[in-house]
Amino acid sequence: MARVELVFIPAPGIGHLVSTLEFAKRLIHYDHRLFITVLYMKFPFKSHLDAYIDSIVASLSLVHRIKLLHLPLVDSPPMELLKSIENFIYLYMESLVPHVRKALTDIVSSNSNYSQGDVVLVLDFFCMPMMDVANELGLPSYMFMTSNLGFLSLMFYLATRHNQISSELEESDAPLRLQGFQNPVPSSVLPTAAFCKDGGYSAYVKLAQRFRETKGIIVNSFEELESYSFSSMNDGETPPIYMVGPVLDLNGQPHPSMDQVQNDKILKWLDEQPHSSVVFLCFGSMGRFGASQLREIASGLKRSGHRFLWSVRVQQPTTIDEILPEGFLEQIGSKGMICNEWAPQVKVLAHSAVGGFLSHCGWNSILESLWYGVPVATWPIYAEQQLNAFRMVREFGLAVDLRLDYKDRGDDHIVSAEEIETAVKHLMEGDSEVRKKVKEMSEMARKSVEEGGSSFTAIGKLINSIIGSNYY
Repeated sequence: MARVELVFIPAPGIGHLVSTLEFAKRLIHYDHRLFITVLYMKFPFKSHLDAYIDSIVASLSLVHRIKLLHLPLVDSPPMELLKSIENFIYLYMESLVPHVRKALTDIVSSNSNYSQGDVVLVLDFFCMPMMDVANELGLPSYMFMTSNLGFLSLMFYLATRHNQISSELEESDAPLRLQGFQNPVPSSVLPTAAFCKDGGYSAYVKLAQRFRETKGIIVNSFEELESYSFSSMNDGETPPIYMVGPVLDLNGQPHPSMDQVQNDKILKWLDEQPHSSVVFLCFGSMGRFGASQLREIASGLKRSGHRFLWSVRVQQPTTIDEILPEGFLEQIGSKGMICNEWAPQVKVLAHSAVGGFLSHCGWNSILESLWYGVPVATWPIYAEQQLNAFRMVREFGLAVDLRLDYKDRGDDHIVSAEEIETAVKHLMEGDSEVRKKVKEMSEMARKSVEEGGSSFTAIGKLINSIIGSNYY
């Protein structure tokens, strides 16, 4: 019997891990010939997310035909390189190459009773340095893009442009014409790494230059959402693209720091609210605001008159009670609820009381909102989130524009209470065109992963490529 061992190498960030591990689980349910090993790495510094990540990874060890190999910790790159997190991650990945080489050599050796080429790599896009090991061992490599075709298009553009102009982009540059975009893309919505002279741009280019060397690009998105991009990027030069999403953890792995009492309290409060009456505010694992911005959010919510559930992370050493406008909690009463640090996002978005989502526009959060048919107001903060927000508003018409180009620069870059009030009111309109389009896209998302759907079919084509590349 043909057997293939897929070796997944995910980046350790929470947004990368969740979708990668969920996709690994989905694959083994599709085909009994697939066995999966996950090479798991940790960042060399302590994070408030460590316990959360460990719990997610531990749950994977219980899944049949999936095993975990923990890569050793290596010395951190110099901390001054954190001026560019992208460059820091790239250099950290390079330092792990010897350990990946040893792990893959052992895996290939243990599979020697199978035919040549029965080990296949599936690399996170941040893990492109590992391709050198795959090439040394004669192993095919696929890339798992935890973001979307818009970001992939930008990365291809940077790699091509670098051959003619080997310098960073400038914020004054004219809007870009990117393959896969119907509209010109303003420089203000591009990731800060594209302008970074401290290694961010260089890291992006070095990663992107390897993308076309892969045998295929697996994307956590679905064809119906990115139909224009999918058609335009099937150009004969790009490796085959497999749109396999939405790949989501719909069970919503609980965060260890949020006890069951807090979880139950949130869901009980939602149960008491009218249908589609609550706006949910949550800004991802890295979304923290200063005191001035938090007070503007509170004022905007109060002025909007809408019910809200607000997941707040404050910049230390303050607490939310020290920051909120005086008397705020008493004035809003039972119409609002604030939860410190964590909320069960998937369960919240799935709840019938939730009618809108004020979001940082991380890709997993966008897919979750579309899955449950909850429209988004955009407040992107870092990485490719500005580009995601631009596409959701300008390209797809699936979100309300609060900000497309937000970049936290302290008190001189505050989103005002008036802006927040206006966006929340627009977001919560019951019969808006955006809400109708989101509901339609929600149906398409669910159909895409059902048998015969576009993503279901794409996974079948991917498996045929993997098996066929080795056995026929």
